[in-house]
Amino acid sequence: MKEETIKKRPLLIITGPTAVGKTSLSIQAAKIFDGEIISADSMQVYRGMDIGSAKVTKEEMEGIPHHLIDILDPWEEFDVAAFQKMAKQVIEDIYSRGKLPVIAGGTGFYIQALLYDINFQETEDDGSIRKELENLEREKGAEYLHQMLESIDPESAETIHANNVKRVIRAIEYYRQTGKKISQHNQEERQKTSPYDFLYYVVNMDREKLYRRIEARVDQMMAHGLVEEVRKLKEMGCTRDMVSMQGLGYKEILDYLNGVCTLEEAVYVIKRDTRHFAKRQLTWFRRERDTRILNMEDYENDQKKILQKIKKDCEEEKQWR
Repeated sequence: MKEETIKKRPLLIITGPTAVGKTSLSIQAAKIFDGEIISADSMQVYRGMDIGSAKVTKEEMEGIPHHLIDILDPWEEFDVAAFQKMAKQVIEDIYSRGKLPVIAGGTGFYIQALLYDINFQETEDDGSIRKELENLEREKGAEYLHQMLESIDPESAETIHANNVKRVIRAIEYYRQTGKKISQHNQEERQKTSPYDFLYYVVNMDREKLYRRIEARVDQMMAHGLVEEVRKLKEMGCTRDMVSMQGLGYKEILDYLNGVCTLEEAVYVIKRDTRHFAKRQLTWFRRERDTRILNMEDYENDQKKILQKIKKDCEEEKQWR
C-alpha cells in the first residue's frame, strides 16, 4: 500500500531590507493570490508607534487584512517566541477562510522561527543568571556584555547587535545553562524541514539607491512628527530600557528629548544606524535557505514585473490557486 504523504499548506514570504518597498509589493501580491498579510516586524505590533516604525496605513492596505499590527501597548514585551505563537494562530485562522497567508516584514529571525517551527522551550532556571547579567549590563554597559558573548559564541555576536541587550543576555544565559552555543542550537533548528509549501522572496536594490531611500524616509518621518510621537510615548512613561523603545528612531529621539544629544545628532545616528541595519538584514537573508533574491534592477525597478515573476513561479512550481 502506498504511503500517503501529508500535503503541506502554502505560504508566501516577502521580505528584504528596510525601505526597499516590501509593504506595497506584499499588498499587491495578496491581491493576486487572495491573501491576508501577517506583519513580521518587531515594532509595528505596538500601538502609538506609527511614524518611527513606518507602519502601514489604512489607505495603503487597500482593503487587504493585516495582522499583528497595533496589538500591544509600548510597555508590553514582545519577542520571537511571542511572534511565533501569535503568527501560527493567525495562519490557522487565515487558512480556515480559504485564504493565503502572506508574511511581510524585515525581521529575519521572526520569519525563520515561523518557517521552520524553531523550538523556543525555555531551559529550567531560577532566573539568577539573567539577573546577574542584567546587573552587569547596568554596571558596565551593553558593549561589555557583547564582548562576553563574543568570547563564548562569536557566531551569535556577529548577528546580534550590542544594543539588543535582551538577545545578548539570552545567548550568554543559554550557554551558561547548557554548555552549548545558542548559535549551534539555532543552526540545528534551521536544519528542520518546514511544515509549509513556501515561496520566500527577498527584495533588494542597488545599495546606494537603498541608502538614499533610507535617508529620505528618515527625513519624511521627521517631517511627519517623529519627535512629537516619541514625546507622547515619553509622557506615557516609556523609557529607553523598554523593548519597544529600542527600535531605530525611538531611542535616538528619546536621547534628544532627554538632553543627551542635539536633534541634528539624533537624526544623523538614525540614518547611519538604519543603513547599518539594512546591511545586516541582507547578510541574514542571504544566509537563509531557499530564499529567492529579487533585485529591483533586474526587473527595471518595475513592481508589476516582479509580481509577474512571483505569479509565474507559483504557477510553475506551486499551483496554489
